[in-house]
Amino acid sequence: MPDDPVTPGASIPSRLVSGLEQLLAFIYPDENPATLARFAAASFFGDIKPRKRGRMPGTGFWTERDTYVITYGNTIADGVHRPLDLLRDFAERHLAGVFTGIHILPYFPFTSDDGFAITDYRAVNAQLGTWEDVGRIAGRFRLMSDLVLNHCSSQSPMFSDYLQGHAPWDRFFREASPDADLSEVVRPRTHPLLRQVETAGGPRHVWCTFSHDQVDFDFSNPRVLMEFLDILRLHIEKGARTIRLDAVAFVWKEVGTPCIHLPQTHAVVRLMRLLADYHPELIILITETNVPNVENLSYFGNRNEAHAIYNFSLPPLLLHALLTGSSRYLNAWQMGMPPAQLGCAYFNFSASHDGIGIRPAEGLIPDEEIAAMIEAVQGFGGLVSMRSLPGGAKPYELNVALYDAVAGTVHGPDGFQFERFILSQAIVMALEGIPAFYIHSLLASRNDREGVERLGYNRAINRRALDRAALEAELTDPDSEEARVFTRIKALVAVRSRQPAFHPNATQFTLQLGPEFFGFWRQSIDRSQSIFAVFNLTAGQRSIPAMSLNLIAGEPWTDLLSGESVQPVSGELVFAPYQARWIANRQGAGTREKP
Repeated sequence: MPDDPVTPGASIPSRLVSGLEQLLAFIYPDENPATLARFAAASFFGDIKPRKRGRMPGTGFWTERDTYVITYGNTIADGVHRPLDLLRDFAERHLAGVFTGIHILPYFPFTSDDGFAITDYRAVNAQLGTWEDVGRIAGRFRLMSDLVLNHCSSQSPMFSDYLQGHAPWDRFFREASPDADLSEVVRPRTHPLLRQVETAGGPRHVWCTFSHDQVDFDFSNPRVLMEFLDILRLHIEKGARTIRLDAVAFVWKEVGTPCIHLPQTHAVVRLMRLLADYHPELIILITETNVPNVENLSYFGNRNEAHAIYNFSLPPLLLHALLTGSSRYLNAWQMGMPPAQLGCAYFNFSASHDGIGIRPAEGLIPDEEIAAMIEAVQGFGGLVSMRSLPGGAKPYELNVALYDAVAGTVHGPDGFQFERFILSQAIVMALEGIPAFYIHSLLASRNDREGVERLGYNRAINRRALDRAALEAELTDPDSEEARVFTRIKALVAVRSRQPAFHPNATQFTLQLGPEFFGFWRQSIDRSQSIFAVFNLTAGQRSIPAMSLNLIAGEPWTDLLSGESVQPVSGELVFAPYQARWIANRQGAGTREKP
């Protein structure tokens, strides 16, 4: 590193400098921490004046109104207009006023993996639009942008410069000897880990965690971290306010270790959190770590790492409960989940662009029941992807459109697909945390097996490009499945967003109502509102005694979803198949109409 870095345009608070130096001394013990701290501050802030004090963790980072829609930049197309402009138009007409955030999956130039093999982190894919298009979306919605930390495209200019031996890129990519013992490395794929390439200095073997077109960076070189802090600054300048740290668990490698969740990795996240907390804008960091539950929770740190973590165990547990009609494992997991500390939140979702991960269910659902779940989803047209283990391959994720994944139960298809699907979304909305909805789930998209055959990879099953005219026709037809699902979910979100008991950090307590039900109690931070969220997981009519919920007598309890009054200590609460109830002692503003 040079000895005299360019310094930011404003003085840096001493506590920030001290925090940076401590973290950088740990990550890079052989470098000068003071020099690195100046570089880090200059790279992240540029000419922006930092806050005098870092933001203290609290409940003000988000509210019950916060929700995200996850989409690719080209999910909606018409062959004429820029896809990002079409997305903005769709969002302003159909999402505004209900959903507050949009996560646009990587919108940069790329070569593979639907955007996650990036060639240029500082440009917008010209086939999608421009930075101006991104900025218009960011002007109306809270924009989430991907920082793909672990790797870039093997066809990127950076990797080309590496191959040619051009500084500083000649030290940007992780190399390893094919003779090294890499047997402990945790793998999300089945291809060989190392790829041989020809460089100006002779043959080298580069690390490729996800594919041979995705070459891993070498974060042991501090210049790599500084480069990403500079990229992060640019994305914030362009309007991103929530940053998804993609594949962050793998960024630090040491031969002889699993090369996942290493201490330096957590220190990198802490450094980014520290910088974000001093930015004048409210910047939220969310870690994408598709791993078993305990490992995932570690990225909260001590309120000093991620602001939010993807709740990866929720999708497989929720799907299992819906396919079996039993909350046994979902309930046990929920009971053991710690409440997120103030300044932290769960990011709840039921399926993503990748599908439904199986790894996060490890240790939570027995292998034989996971196998039965996989078999059921395959019966509904879904696929399964594998990952490498020393003893062979093991299921890694289910690739399926969520609406098709709940076409029936482990006993086969039935007539409750719509009801089962809506129930799944009502659960996601009510749980502690921030809810997010993949656009193909919102629109009841079906399995795209033709896309899989055409593109040659399983994840294409849930990434169909939607024709704008056809989509608008479906959404204006009240009898179409797409319109029924979209309208119902929007109505639920509208009710949910007005309830203080659904604040991401509001109290949650799991109820014990038997395996046919899943239920929990939420209480607002000021304790003024309580909501009992109860869900019938079966295809039959079920009931529970009203008194089993311990509703406080003397208060008017109402089901926010049906409008029914509930008597606290008498009678039975009857549930139709797959019915959700949000029973509240007071209604949030504007929730009197039945959704």
